[in-house]
Amino acid sequence: MKFSVKNPIPGFENIKEVEITKIDDFFVKMQDVDSKTSFTMINPYALRPDYEFDIPTPYKNLLQIDDNSKLELYAIVAISSPIEESTVNFLAPVLCNTTAATLAQIVLDNRYYPNFGQAEKISAYVQKQ
Repeated sequence: MKFSVKNPIPGFENIKEVEITKIDDFFVKMQDVDSKTSFTMINPYALRPDYEFDIPTPYKNLLQIDDNSKLELYAIVAISSPIEESTVNFLAPVLCNTTAATLAQIVLDNRYYPNFGQAEKISAYVQKQ
């Protein structure tokens, strides 16, 4: 599905429209439709079932979120090998309003979310078999 980027992604301000495609049950790819720059993302609830934050009102307005909006939430992953060494950015989730086809990366204030890191290893959340 294609989304209009309503707030610039830090460091990638030129990205205006992205397409999100499913990789597997956990990961998706977010790709700029123009430059082909891409990001791997994960559903944060797959790693942290208790993950939650308040959506700041400016983002609700920007993304046209209302009571009927269908939302999807992702966290950007920096892929490493082995996969357990990959890191997840829980402090700046990507929020998608699939109803309005809008998207923004929300940079949360770490003073209010001290348990969210910018580079948390997946190994901290996945038990090895």
